[in-house]
Amino acid sequence: MIPGARLIIRLMQLGRRVGVTAQSHKSIHTLIEEVERAARDEGFCFRGLKKGDTYEGPYFQSDNAGEHVAAAARLYESGRAYYCDCTRDQIQARTGNQYTGYDGFCRDRGLGPGEGRALRFRSPDEGTTEVVDLVRGRPVFENRLIEDFVIARADGSPLFLLANVVDDILMRISHVIRAEEHLPNTPKQQLLWVALGQTPPVWAHVPVVVNEKRQKLSKRRDKVALEAFRDEGYLADAMRNYLMLLGWSPRGDREIVPWSVIVEEFRIEEVNPSPAFFDEKKLRAFNGEYIRALSAESFVEACGPWLTGTATIAAPPWAPNDFDPKAFAAVAPLAQTRLAVLSEIVPYVDFLFLQRPAVDQAAWDKAMGADTAADLLTAVLAAFETVPTWDAATLKSTVEELGTGYGLKLGKAQAPVRVAVTGRSIGLPLFESLEVLGRKRTVQRLAAALEIVRR
Repeated sequence: MIPGARLIIRLMQLGRRVGVTAQSHKSIHTLIEEVERAARDEGFCFRGLKKGDTYEGPYFQSDNAGEHVAAAARLYESGRAYYCDCTRDQIQARTGNQYTGYDGFCRDRGLGPGEGRALRFRSPDEGTTEVVDLVRGRPVFENRLIEDFVIARADGSPLFLLANVVDDILMRISHVIRAEEHLPNTPKQQLLWVALGQTPPVWAHVPVVVNEKRQKLSKRRDKVALEAFRDEGYLADAMRNYLMLLGWSPRGDREIVPWSVIVEEFRIEEVNPSPAFFDEKKLRAFNGEYIRALSAESFVEACGPWLTGTATIAAPPWAPNDFDPKAFAAVAPLAQTRLAVLSEIVPYVDFLFLQRPAVDQAAWDKAMGADTAADLLTAVLAAFETVPTWDAATLKSTVEELGTGYGLKLGKAQAPVRVAVTGRSIGLPLFESLEVLGRKRTVQRLAAALEIVRR
């Protein structure tokens, strides 16, 4: 985090009903929980929560209602705003076009406040408004094309444009960084800043993020909640690294870089203004790299939620008492190189902790349907019962030698053994897995599989 910077949570909850409902209170609580979680991940501290002093809020926009009303009154008294009693139908009847916007009919009627009268800001008739944007340069807007927009309703309640500007002034906001769809509102807000006697902030409108169809990401259609990615097994460091590359890139031909490098090299002025594609396949690749970079101890710890289950992560298929931490630690390095997300750990290791392996029927049919399957399993079972040393190298050489007798290479010879013991045709290195599973359970599973094959 930037030294001296403060994280502020401000909730834009304006409207005719500005109270905090039970539902919004629940949403706010969830938001704070996620911020606290992120803080623990990054070692940040939060004012008023646990420790430290770099967090402020949450603030509610409605708490400043009095300041919003006072600002509207100042704009009216200074002649920068006026009251208008025009209805939407009346405006459309005069302009003949529902898209033309307001025509300034009430500008010089001298109306005061009253029922059915909204307060409109008087936009300049001439000249231009130039927005200094760190991402998009200096967009220029012709003032004659900026309609006299409403800043307060007839009941005096402010609209978002005015309330947002007033809150930014009160909080001494110096930089406004937001999505590009807000750019059309910026000249209106900048005019309000100037009309209220303040220097506008520095603007930066970053590109929107789009899906594979080049549609703007939507919470109703796309997976966008960070909690969903976390529960699927994406690491915070990987997600943060990937998100920083949406519209920006570090120096040199590299993408996976430490956060300290990003902090050192990032410049908002270097952000590409074009829409950024959120490519989950690429994110998975990033996450796999970060998983492989974990220490063995960190990887075991990171897998914990999927090995036990949590309030938001489903419990694994084995009974809690059947989980063996030592057995998992033994195979963890074998799994670490194969995962793209941490949730994939369960099908890789479930054979160790289930009483009977979960069988993939397609894999079973293919492996056990071979002409040599029954005879080979019989030979392997007999050899495994008496092999003098139970280690991966011995088990591998045993199966390889027996397979040769049936004209099979190791890959074909081990297939029925793998499915009999693990239930799947794809998984961790077989013989290292058998070493951890142990002679007794391996022999039991081979015998059970052989009984089914012989029926």
